Amino acid sequence: MSEAAPRVVMKPAEHKVLTPRQIAFIKFRQHPLAVYGAVVLGFLYFVVVFADFLAPYDFETQMRTKPWHQPSTIRWRHADGSLARPFVYNTVRVRDENFIVNYVEVAPENMEYLKRKLGSELMETPREHPIRLFAAGDPHRLLGLVPMKTRLLGIEVPEMQNRPAFFLLGADQMGRDLFSRLLYGSRISMTVGLMGVTVTFTLGLLIGGMSGYFRGKTDLATQRVIEMIMLLPGFYLMLGLRAALPPGISPPKMYFAIVLILSFIGWAGLARTIRGMVLSISQNDYVVASKALGVGSFQIITKHILPQTMSYAIYVVTMAIPGYMLGESGLSFLGLGIQEPYASWGNMLQAARSTNDIKLHPWVLLPGFMIFVTVVAFQFLGDGLRDALDPKTILRAKKESA
Repeated sequence: MSEAAPRVVMKPAEHKVLTPRQIAFIKFRQHPLAVYGAVVLGFLYFVVVFADFLAPYDFETQMRTKPWHQPSTIRWRHADGSLARPFVYNTVRVRDENFIVNYVEVAPENMEYLKRKLGSELMETPREHPIRLFAAGDPHRLLGLVPMKTRLLGIEVPEMQNRPAFFLLGADQMGRDLFSRLLYGSRISMTVGLMGVTVTFTLGLLIGGMSGYFRGKTDLATQRVIEMIMLLPGFYLMLGLRAALPPGISPPKMYFAIVLILSFIGWAGLARTIRGMVLSISQNDYVVASKALGVGSFQIITKHILPQTMSYAIYVVTMAIPGYMLGESGLSFLGLGIQEPYASWGNMLQAARSTNDIKLHPWVLLPGFMIFVTVVAFQFLGDGLRDALDPKTILRAKKESA
């Protein structure tokens, strides 16, 4: 008689319990455009922190002999054709037969042309100027604390009337390096939104929460004020508030004034939506039980009601940051925001008001391109956060490889 086969006992499959935060993180990673947006924004804010070190020049450094200089030509070979470390030649201004100013390199192959055009005015000979890592440049403070002169990229040349320059993205009408000013300008354009939504987030949550919780006369008065603010056209209200500021205000004060103006305009819409959510949440059993136990109203609002609105509030705040950026850029573009010589992407676009300048110097549109990239990245990030924080969205299962 054969022995009976051993009975196999099947264990139930083990399911890992995920916290809401882990579920939201997994759903966010399943949104590729949101991940790309987060990576782009992370890189841009890294640039904001280390702009002094990354920029080849200070935002105020001018080379008056090189206005509207085209992006520098980076060379990798010596005149004899052998490989070399990256370098640039100096340039001189030459007018062609159409009287259009061009910058021609003082390179061996251009010497006959330059001598024919400039004659005795040409005082230079071809000389290579290597592009160095950690080169000595304009003095600055790393992270606003450590004084230093070292910059990530640059060419080390003595001060002279027509000194060589390294313009990675060209120069503006005053001979200032556009790449450096883009990096410095990111500090204003990228942070004005964060500062603005911080104020908006606080006001919107607290005022909207108290309005929906207390109801009655408090709700009635708050909603009338909110409706008055929302009835006014946002951009014209912003212009009116800016006009109320005294003339000659310093750039740091102007920065915080713009933040307050944008925050004053933006908090009403968030408060209105939060108020509607609080009206619904305040009817839940745990809120009624907290009232019965004698918990204070402020504690109920901040610990039991407002946390339930965070997913929506985070999404709205993320989507509001580009609006604040565009608001600051609009004011600065009109000359009502950040003033020269300080750089922001908005006031840098003032050079693009002339179609002739755009045609001759297309690199003046680069600040607008940076605004476009940043706004799109925030839109992608906001869409991903909305799907990740929404409990109704489904967590997609991982695809198993064959």
